[in-house]
Amino acid sequence: MHWKELIAEIPAVGASGDAAQIITAIEYDSRRIKPGAVFVAMKGGSTDGNRYIDKAIGNGALGIITDSSPTFDHLLVYRAGLPVLEVEHGRRALAQASAAFFGHPERTIAATGITGTNGKTTTAFLTEALMNGAGRKTVLVGTIEYHVAGEVRPSIHTTPASRDLFELMSEGVARGATELITEVSSHGLDQERAAGVPFDVAVVTNLTRDHLDYHGTMEKYFVAKRLLFDGSVYPAPRVAVINAHDPRAYELANVSRKAGSEVRTYGIGKGEWRAASYSLTPGGAVLELDTPAGSGQVASRLAGEVNILNLLAALTAAHARGMPFEQLIESVPKLKPVPGRFQPVDAGQPFTVIVDYAHTDDALRNLIDLARQMTAQSGGRIITLFGCGGDRDRTKRPKMGKVAGQGSDFVIATSDNPRSEDPRAILAEIEPALKDSGVRYVVEPDRAEAICLALKEARTHDVVLLAGKGHEKEQILADRTIPFDDAEVALSELAELGYGEGR
Repeated sequence: MHWKELIAEIPAVGASGDAAQIITAIEYDSRRIKPGAVFVAMKGGSTDGNRYIDKAIGNGALGIITDSSPTFDHLLVYRAGLPVLEVEHGRRALAQASAAFFGHPERTIAATGITGTNGKTTTAFLTEALMNGAGRKTVLVGTIEYHVAGEVRPSIHTTPASRDLFELMSEGVARGATELITEVSSHGLDQERAAGVPFDVAVVTNLTRDHLDYHGTMEKYFVAKRLLFDGSVYPAPRVAVINAHDPRAYELANVSRKAGSEVRTYGIGKGEWRAASYSLTPGGAVLELDTPAGSGQVASRLAGEVNILNLLAALTAAHARGMPFEQLIESVPKLKPVPGRFQPVDAGQPFTVIVDYAHTDDALRNLIDLARQMTAQSGGRIITLFGCGGDRDRTKRPKMGKVAGQGSDFVIATSDNPRSEDPRAILAEIEPALKDSGVRYVVEPDRAEAICLALKEARTHDVVLLAGKGHEKEQILADRTIPFDDAEVALSELAELGYGEGR
């Protein structure tokens, strides 16, 4: 692809120059520029890429696309003999340039986008598994990992920048993938990281308190999520899949219909795709499904009401993508739990240990409620370990303390990813709610020591919840990042206690 071919696909406010060489890459990070690459310089939330145009030129940039042409010195570009494309929207230009450079994979692959505060990852994994079960090749993009037609890769961001998303899609198409399933975070939507991707199906799992450090208010948080459905920034999806239990479901359904989408709702005892009834089992749950596509009983290996909702969302989305109802029913018993989402840690101990990503008050409440259901017959206690991340929404700290205190028999408040904050200062904002709840609790900033305390406390039939980090393999401190895996730490501590040698 040459410069003129590229810029023909990007709306511009000005252009100058040309380049005869073939474009070798599209980049938005000057450090990744190599000779022949086009540098897209755009304003961001924390920095302005236009400040790094000189570095991009020094690294061999072939041309510059910028959303801030008046703010940088054109002289550098002219001296280098480089063409410049001036655009109004840098992030949209990045998506347009990436789509063109990577051969428009969005025209071949059908996209399902999943947003919501909780349940995105599980719903995405389940949706992909249902499609894989029918022989469809997929690209999965989300919090835990990326999948490219079966190849597993580490996740860099829940929703990567559009350039990286288009590259993943292109690689998937080259390997025969026909489906993209991607988590779409509120940050990603607000920052237009998924620009240029026409979502065929869009799913919302729920909207509860989170990320207010970024959005400021719940209303702004909702507006960011709504972007996936209302057609204002992204094309409205063909099908909108909405959790009927969410307080904003009715509003979101109306917005979606006005944008031209078909709306499908799901829920327990409500919605079009619903579990008319269910029973929880030691191995998961048995559901009586009642849907416009058919009815039937299915056994799921995923535990708790929250996972019933995640399963219903996945079934609705997969059916919207053309999966026959009978095939979906046959696939449900084969679905596996998602790493770090209600993940059991078993070393043969006489109590249950669960690792879960719950890092909001709503998610923690659901987790504790599920544990309480598990101990209803045995009379076991709920031991909850949790923390709150540093440099994030501080308003949820007392809320999580209240939820933990009200639902648990014993609580250990500890560090999550403190980042630049003092772990003890974070815990000081959690502790008053624990004290007010009347629960017996301990504050221990060292997470490894806290896990040790939780396991030593546990007795037969108890459930120990290690909440907050889930699948994560590291802990982010002020001065360094260290390896840390809740499940591995728990296995090691269980071995010290004489159980299974950490099997």
